[in-house]
Amino acid sequence: MIKRKKTTLFLVVALLLAIFYMQLQTAIPGFINDLDFDFNSKETPEITQLHPYVLQQKNELVRLTRKKGITIVITDGYRSHEEQTRIYNQGRSTEGNIVTNAKAGESLHNYGLAIDYALRLKDGSVIWDMEYDGNGNGKADWMEVVEIAKDLGFQWGGDWANFPDYPHLQIDFGLSIRDLKRGKLPPMDASEYSEAK
Repeated sequence: MIKRKKTTLFLVVALLLAIFYMQLQTAIPGFINDLDFDFNSKETPEITQLHPYVLQQKNELVRLTRKKGITIVITDGYRSHEEQTRIYNQGRSTEGNIVTNAKAGESLHNYGLAIDYALRLKDGSVIWDMEYDGNGNGKADWMEVVEIAKDLGFQWGGDWANFPDYPHLQIDFGLSIRDLKRGKLPPMDASEYSEAK
């Protein structure tokens, strides 16, 4: 009888652990994979939870810049409200420089409509140098990326007068932050937007 109770207890604990694991995977996609992330690797984590059209245009941006001899790294995409709060607090209530004026819910990153990028050099290092001309064509690689991104429908944060955000690219689908906060979201089918453009 004691053996049966131990076996039953073991099975119940195993079942509860399995349920807990599935809940973590659902609540935090890639959670278990993230635990194994090699921080010495020159690869960057996959950017997930972008709007399908933004994801499509991001992939096209990577492809087109590579064709010009420029390798970019997408350093940020979708951002949770918690992450946005952490970034907003930087330089205010935590150490570091202020990097955003957008509180949680006030950034297009929070809706999967924005990405940030940097340049990757041949040695694998990542830079945010707006003057660098790695492909040697006499034009700054950074601005070549911006030009391609704008052709793909992205708006560039570097054009903002109040608080320029040079690594930032976004597609707002004509929606304001107020619209997004009220639950008005862009169509999920990318073809609907590309046909409307």
